[in-house]
Amino acid sequence: MYQNKRLRINKGDKLYTIKQTDKDTLKKWYSLMTLGRQIDDKAPNYLKQALGWSYHAPYAGHDGIQLAIGQVFDRKKDHLFPYYRDMLTTISAGLTVEEIILNGLSKKDDVASGGRHMSNHFAKPAWNIHNVSSATGNHTLHAVGVARAMKYYKSGGVAISSQGESSTSEGYVYEAINGASNELLPIIFVFQDNGYGISVPKEDQTANYYAATNFEGFKNLRIIYCNGLDVFSSMNAMNVARQHVLETSQPVIVHAHCVRMHSHSNSDRHELYRDNDEIIEARSQDPLEKFRKRLIYSGIFTEPELEELDAQAKRTISAAHKKVIMLPDPDPASIHDYVLPEAYQPAKYPDGIHHSEGEKKKLIHALNKTLKQEFRHNPDTFIWGQDLANKEKGGVFNVTKGMQQEFGRERVFNAPIAEDYIVGTANGMSRFDAKIRIVIEGAEFADYFWPAMEQFVEMTHDYWRTNGQFASNVTIRLASGGYIGGGLYHSQSIEGALSTFPGIRIVYPSFADDAAGLLRTSIRSKGPTVFMEPKALYNDPVAETVIPDDFEVPFGKARTRREGTDLSIITYGNTTHMALQVAEQIFNENGKSIEVIDLRSLIPLDKEAVLATVKKTGRALVLHEDKVFSGFGAEIAAMIAAEAFEFLDAPVKRVGSEFTPVGFHRILENAILPNAEKIYNACIGLLEF
Repeated sequence: MYQNKRLRINKGDKLYTIKQTDKDTLKKWYSLMTLGRQIDDKAPNYLKQALGWSYHAPYAGHDGIQLAIGQVFDRKKDHLFPYYRDMLTTISAGLTVEEIILNGLSKKDDVASGGRHMSNHFAKPAWNIHNVSSATGNHTLHAVGVARAMKYYKSGGVAISSQGESSTSEGYVYEAINGASNELLPIIFVFQDNGYGISVPKEDQTANYYAATNFEGFKNLRIIYCNGLDVFSSMNAMNVARQHVLETSQPVIVHAHCVRMHSHSNSDRHELYRDNDEIIEARSQDPLEKFRKRLIYSGIFTEPELEELDAQAKRTISAAHKKVIMLPDPDPASIHDYVLPEAYQPAKYPDGIHHSEGEKKKLIHALNKTLKQEFRHNPDTFIWGQDLANKEKGGVFNVTKGMQQEFGRERVFNAPIAEDYIVGTANGMSRFDAKIRIVIEGAEFADYFWPAMEQFVEMTHDYWRTNGQFASNVTIRLASGGYIGGGLYHSQSIEGALSTFPGIRIVYPSFADDAAGLLRTSIRSKGPTVFMEPKALYNDPVAETVIPDDFEVPFGKARTRREGTDLSIITYGNTTHMALQVAEQIFNENGKSIEVIDLRSLIPLDKEAVLATVKKTGRALVLHEDKVFSGFGAEIAAMIAAEAFEFLDAPVKRVGSEFTPVGFHRILENAILPNAEKIYNACIGLLEF
């Protein structure tokens, strides 16, 4: 059952029927379809022989729409985001049999990921066929982001996002379609509806029979329903959709009715939730068999002609198999390749230290000025977030004040209150061109960042997952920490949680000059960086410094804020200033000399500076605002214990927050967060040990 009532035919639309389509085109289509189906049927045998393809989601029953997606895709202009069932889509788009089998067997030369990503996740980044996540529907936000860039740069193409109908239940799919319709972006969302999300029937997903119907209230959005089993219905739907997008710069949903002829994947048993009659009915609708019969019945092809095309496909697959099976598997020594992209290397300030004189500036001024400088330096720099640019307001804390007025709404703009939309579209927009640099306020406060975590995770392993072919050039700004009486969702520290993910840089300045220098380096570097901003220091005089206009701070370089010989305090952010205060107090009281190391960069970490200071003083206090239990300092303490134990004259001590949320009342906040008194007592205890 399917609807086609919204496939309006306009004058000039290129439409296909079996009589109007030339024989060479029909031959190409059939060849692609039989080639794809033979691979699809062969894939499970590789697993049975323990050769690979341990994840395979058969596409049989989606043949018409997948052929059509690949045929309308223009690799020179368009961007394609296929999902894990899109084998025929990518074959139709141009991937070779060798490339498909290389992916299935997770070989070293797999063009999608070099064996790093799950099999059946087909991609070719060089052709703008993107490597997408296993998290269903996740890539819709990336497709919207790249469509935003396509519109801005007037590239003339379309973004195509393909997915199953059940994945449209994800909240970020709604956010993606809402954003695309609001921003008028050139994108086609294809819903391949086979009636099931693994074993969950679609009536358990949504009250509407068609997933696309849920979006009918969206303005500036056209919805086309087609028969995804049928080649001509699918080709007509995709061609009309593409033409509509190019003419109007408005998004389209193509909802394709399909069937799932087999189990969801090779780890699923559909006979556990589908009765035999339903399975037989699904297989009776085989799109390839129906297309074959139609070609013969029309008199355009004879059965021997199609049998020869089947035989050609079999020979092609056999030759590819013999070649691929002999190719190398991934090298285990390569696991650390492409974890973090190459960072920008400051030349004038290789250690991130300056000796400039002049007027001191606030930390908030440093951020605002540096952002403007970088926007002037690179016209392909963009920024968006919540409350970021409306008349004279520039963010909750006015960090971006004046930017929209100078650089315009296309480069500086507000985002919906949807953190994963903010992060996901940044990932997507950066895919359009490596020259693009994006800064986002990932959330108004770091505490609100959690809805974006799935998009954050994607960003952390994009570079590794694509075998170095793509890294999102995105700086995520987060106003972090407490000491403002903000309580829950306005005073928490989250860097300890974020630092558990490989593939992301995390910096946390304590002073205005470092804020400027680290922000400049973050924006100019390849790959993603989380830029934690201690909001309590935005306007605090203790963080004010002189700021050279061209100041740059490299990643992974700590800064010694105070020399000492008796005890080392290793810290960052708000607590750096408390450490300096306590160090001065103790020196004045008893002459003990405390060295204060400001990490500035958490990932990469200046391991050498940490070990050097511990070896120098023999005592270490690891200090931060985050919780002691499972906080970032636990890693530093463990590193010291493992690699500098013989130099210690006392146990490694940690000071941080209590293992509770940060309360709202100032009395509660003071009891929970570290302060000078708590740091002082810890230092005295270590010095007297």
